[in-house]
Amino acid sequence: MKFTAFERTQQGTGASRRLRIAGKVPGIVYGGGQPATIELDHNALYFALKKEAFHSSILEMELGASVHKVLLRDFQMHPWKQQVLHVDFQRVDEATRLRKKVPLHFANEENSPAVKTDKCLVNHVATELEIECLASQLPEFVTIDLSGLVKGQSLHASDLKLPEGIKAVRHGQLDPVIVTVTVAKEEEEAAAPTAVVAPAGKTPAKKKNEKQNKK
Repeated sequence: MKFTAFERTQQGTGASRRLRIAGKVPGIVYGGGQPATIELDHNALYFALKKEAFHSSILEMELGASVHKVLLRDFQMHPWKQQVLHVDFQRVDEATRLRKKVPLHFANEENSPAVKTDKCLVNHVATELEIECLASQLPEFVTIDLSGLVKGQSLHASDLKLPEGIKAVRHGQLDPVIVTVTVAKEEEEAAAPTAVVAPAGKTPAKKKNEKQNKK
C-alpha cells in the first residue's frame, strides 16, 4: 500500500494543534537513520487505518522525491471524536527483523469433525497473533486451517502451523489459547438425564408411609 506524507518543520504542542485544526495529522518516522517529523492528510489516513493491510504489511511512504518502506507502529485517537491525533512509522528494509501482531483468518471450521459430526461450537478466543520474521516475509494475515478440530479440543499458539520463516512470539512459558471447541447448549440439554418429579405435596417417602398405614 502507498500513502503520501509531507515534511513537518514546526514542532511542539501549539504547532500540532494548528495542524489538526487544518485537517492534518502530525507523525514521526524512526529507524534506519535520523527520526523525521511528518504530517499527513487526516481523512486519507483515517480511512487507511480502517484497512487491515495498513496495520500489518510493509507500506510505501512517498515523502518528497523519495519513497520509504515503513511499518505502522502506533497511532493515537481522540477519546471521543473520530480524529487521529498522532501516528508513528518505522523504516524497514528486507533484512529488518520484526515483531508484529498480525490478524488471524480462520478457515474450514465448518468441515471439521467437531462441527460437521458433533455439532459443536468453535470459539475464536484470539483474533491476532504476535509473530517474528523478516520484513520481506511479513504477511498481511495468517490463515489457520481448522478442518481437523475435534470435540473438546483447544488450539494453542504452539499448535499453529505457520509459514516458513515465521514463528509465534512466546512470552515466557505462556501458550495462549487461540481456539476452543465447546458442545452446543442444545446438545448438553439433550444428553442430560431427565429427573423424576413427584406430585406436589407427595414425596416418595410420604407415599411409602401411606401404604404402610393402609395395611
